[in-house]
Amino acid sequence: MTQVTITEAQQRLPELLSAVEAGELVTIRSDTGRTFTLAVQPAPPVLNPDWPGYPHPGSARGLIEVTAAFDEPLEGLEEYME
Repeated sequence: MTQVTITEAQQRLPELLSAVEAGELVTIRSDTGRTFTLAVQPAPPVLNPDWPGYPHPGSARGLIEVTAAFDEPLEGLEEYME
């Protein structure tokens, strides 16, 4: 575990980031006594690499089919359709 002050961290940042990436724990101490720990944030998982990242108009074209009877009343609900 490496502990440094804020001033040291500013001067050695690339070195400290390399250490964190290698799995070492790096703690930065401030003058007020607070401590900060550097950590590697894992990359978010890619659920579907073929997906473009966000929906756009027309992207579901051909995936949804609306039948001709879509507007017809449902069986058993005729009494409520007055």
